[in-house]
Amino acid sequence: MDLSQPDSNRPVLPPLPLSEWQATYDTLHMWTQIVGKVRLAQCPAINHWWGIALHLTANGLTTTPIPYGNLTFEIRFDFVDHRLVIATSEGDERVLKLEPQSVAEFYRRFMAALHDLGIDVSIYRMPVEFPNPVRFDEDVVHASYDADAVARFWKVLKWSDEVMQEFRAKFIGKSSPVHFFWGSFDLALTRFSGRVAPPRPGADAVTAEAYSHEVSSAGFWPGGSGVDGAAYYSYAAPEPAGFAQCSVRPGAAFYHPELHEYLLMYDDVRRTKSPKQFLTDFLQSTYDAAASLGKWDRAALERSVA
Repeated sequence: MDLSQPDSNRPVLPPLPLSEWQATYDTLHMWTQIVGKVRLAQCPAINHWWGIALHLTANGLTTTPIPYGNLTFEIRFDFVDHRLVIATSEGDERVLKLEPQSVAEFYRRFMAALHDLGIDVSIYRMPVEFPNPVRFDEDVVHASYDADAVARFWKVLKWSDEVMQEFRAKFIGKSSPVHFFWGSFDLALTRFSGRVAPPRPGADAVTAEAYSHEVSSAGFWPGGSGVDGAAYYSYAAPEPAGFAQCSVRPGAAFYHPELHEYLLMYDDVRRTKSPKQFLTDFLQSTYDAAASLGKWDRAALERSVA
């Protein structure tokens, strides 16, 4: 395949090697958790934790409006101008520059800005879903911010969101929004069969709520947990018999036995001639496997194509 010639229909997807931005990734992960936990503390509990996720904007991520007394406020990560914006329904605003700084310093500045706006929120200060966690207000280890790497990460999120939104539109059953979970630091989309799932043995309250019903879930994350690079994933919960042995598309996709999900490496997507079709094939074929083997009522759940 000759990629030396420009193709106006082919998106320019940037490289995102995990080894080159791991330190920034870890720091940004902690910053999004701090912001996300404010939303968790203030917003109503919505099924499957949909109410705590962040959502994409034209230039970053947002909490969407958060209630606080007689006002509402919103927290936005701007990954174009690299700033954090806190805006209230009273027209007040505070802006923090996103730059190299420790998690502890970010936590201090962020909470001070909230307080300056008359907003005082108490959060659980320990990170979740992160190895060797350190309290936010004590973490002086994670302090990197490579603006170029974050901008490239944002471009991948934005493009992935566009493809996943189109994929979501084909399903008329219960479906999550395309949203960003700050715990696992991934962009996710989940379809539901409509049936209650059997209880997961030993599941904590968070996991039990997340998987209370049968799902086929897919998304994008920058890598980790033994996966050396950014990847798209897809899994079924509960996993039906034979799911791991299915022949899915494209040929570069594979089943990861430890993670119990199919993976398609981001580098394989960005290097192909038709990235959108490549990713769509992955999303569709892995869903087909989950829904068919799980005996979902597909005629009732999927939009018919004329």
